Amino acid sequence: MISVTEEISLLTKQENQLHTSLDNLRGQRSKVKEHKQLEKELAAVLRKRQNLQAYEVFELGMPVHRLNSSRLGIVKELKITPGGMGEVWVSWDGLLQIPEQPNLLQIDDAALAKIIAVGDRIKIVDGHREAGKIFTVERLLARGAVETTNEMVFEREQWQKFDDHVISMTNENIKLEEGNCIPELPAIEKIKQNLIEKLDSLPETIVTVEISASITKIEELTEEEEKERHRLEVKVERAFYEAGTALRGLRDKKLYRSTHRTFEEYCHERFGMQRAYPYRLIDAASVVNNLSPIGDILPTTESQCRPLARLEIHHQREVWQQAVEKAGGKVPTGRIVKGIIERLKEKSLVKASDFCTVGDPFILTRLEGAERKYNGCWAIAKELRDFTVVVDVYDGEIAVKPDNVNPIDLPDVRRQLPETLKRIKRLRDCGLLDRCVYHFLEGVGRQIYLTDLEADLLTFMEERYGVGD
Repeated sequence: MISVTEEISLLTKQENQLHTSLDNLRGQRSKVKEHKQLEKELAAVLRKRQNLQAYEVFELGMPVHRLNSSRLGIVKELKITPGGMGEVWVSWDGLLQIPEQPNLLQIDDAALAKIIAVGDRIKIVDGHREAGKIFTVERLLARGAVETTNEMVFEREQWQKFDDHVISMTNENIKLEEGNCIPELPAIEKIKQNLIEKLDSLPETIVTVEISASITKIEELTEEEEKERHRLEVKVERAFYEAGTALRGLRDKKLYRSTHRTFEEYCHERFGMQRAYPYRLIDAASVVNNLSPIGDILPTTESQCRPLARLEIHHQREVWQQAVEKAGGKVPTGRIVKGIIERLKEKSLVKASDFCTVGDPFILTRLEGAERKYNGCWAIAKELRDFTVVVDVYDGEIAVKPDNVNPIDLPDVRRQLPETLKRIKRLRDCGLLDRCVYHFLEGVGRQIYLTDLEADLLTFMEERYGVGD
């Protein structure tokens, strides 16, 4: 078996030979059909070479991201399909491994350089509304972006790594600046040892070491104070719920109408809320009401409710119960809730042979990148691979996953589409066509049946190019 590099070299030679053959045929009207066939072969070779060149740069364990996506994944497996195309299997957020096309992936340089890690702290730079604040990193995203423990996302240019210990050293003094509290003496001894090691590398000089430590005494609350604390904490936790309930009343009863034309204008001028925020609070209050019957552990922030708001009530309760369980019986973060929803949406990888056979017709959906143009088109299964299926479309063939196809169950349509596909292929293979013919065939590729006029036009084109039965 030859290596990927050798295969690319062979494909490049084959590509050059096809270019030469096409140049020799250019202008020969009698060779139109041969010219068209060579163009198809060249396109296939070019596609395969570009795929392998993109595939060749990836390695196991390498961090990657999709084009125009913020998710960060890790390469878990590299495969060559029976058709000779490269597939990169990526684990996204530690979930299922998904086969990806290598030309739709990019190596994440920031993650590769390990400029930040989960648990590190960052400081927001000037110019951002959170400038100067310190946050802890909860999750790494693509291109150096991070998500913090309070579910805020910052792009790479908006943060810098924050060191807990800032040590300023000169030939005359060394001073440790570390917040206001160093609670344990062992920590102080460790700091002293670190400073002594640093001093060994300095010239002999008089050095002053200043270490400040303040120890805060923990005072127990009385039973009455404990109750008061709990009462006030509940108020804080339910603040978003009370606000959402109140906003719903203001909106539904139109109590803003004496001073403002719209609810959005009223919320902005009266409370300083941007357009979407009042509706998020209203949705969050509804989520809390839906979850109340299933237990005492309820959301404490609007962000915990936001992922649930788009689900049906029974799904809201199911996801929340799983999130509480994952959080150890405590209130889960919004990220935990969102992660459970994403896992429920992820479909297990299904073998192509388990959901279709060669010749089955489908409607294509949820395709991305260059193949997005085929969304809504019908297609017919041509070749079954492990977890993908090669389908024929109106102008060629593409490989798709199970979640990219919706089966067509109409008996008449299942009988007619293979014949329609044959007629389209005959026309496209006969040589160069008028541009209006290509537009017409694309339109036929989006309709699961032909109208009488469309059938007549297709027959006319077959007769015009001499490819009729």
